[in-house]
Amino acid sequence: MDNTRLYKNIVILTGAGISAESGLSTFRGANGLWNNRRVEDVATVEAFERNPEFVHDFYNTLKPEILKAHPNPAHFALTRLQKEYPAEVSVITQNVDTLHEKAGSQNVYHIHGQINQAVCLNCGHILESWNDVTTETVCPSCGIAGMMKPNIVFFGENLLYMDKVEQLLRCCDLFLSVGTSGVVYPAAGFVQTVKYYGADAVEFTLEPTANNYLFDRHIYGPAGKTLPQFVDELISSLRK
Repeated sequence: MDNTRLYKNIVILTGAGISAESGLSTFRGANGLWNNRRVEDVATVEAFERNPEFVHDFYNTLKPEILKAHPNPAHFALTRLQKEYPAEVSVITQNVDTLHEKAGSQNVYHIHGQINQAVCLNCGHILESWNDVTTETVCPSCGIAGMMKPNIVFFGENLLYMDKVEQLLRCCDLFLSVGTSGVVYPAAGFVQTVKYYGADAVEFTLEPTANNYLFDRHIYGPAGKTLPQFVDELISSLRK
């Protein structure tokens, strides 16, 4: 990795690790549990078809916890990068929280959806709300009740914004992976794409991941400490 290189298109992939430092539970916890629920019961199409009320209740109970969570220094470091470094800086996040937005980041693509959104299965309208969404919620666009689904990408569904993501990865010259395990595809394959197109790649994790060998540089430790230092180095390099 060339520390003197002036980057033009920076892409950051963030995972559960960056939000964990703000006190939010990671998706892949012990024994396949997420906030004490089996992912098969709350994050699959089959679960929603079988018991939509139960699934709605689960996401409704998560909203207050996520709403009160605060961004940590890693989130703010990415916002600083967007504001102070002369490049197009985009954030692709696997997280359903809005901590990047709370920190002031722009160009954030939630490929797994957002906790504060519901999508109408009848007309496709996306409702933004931190209030409860239920099987009785009426779509404000088509007026049909009972068709709202949490705008969360369930297992078996396609990720969101993938056309835009592919475009960003092809143009990327610096790729940062922050707080992600490197085992969940297709996001785990993003580093392969950017390396194919000649980008530098840096991984920020607590420990080595499955994709370890693909990155040019590995920075281990809490992202709330390591990422601000890296961003400071990157911005400082502009003055040399």
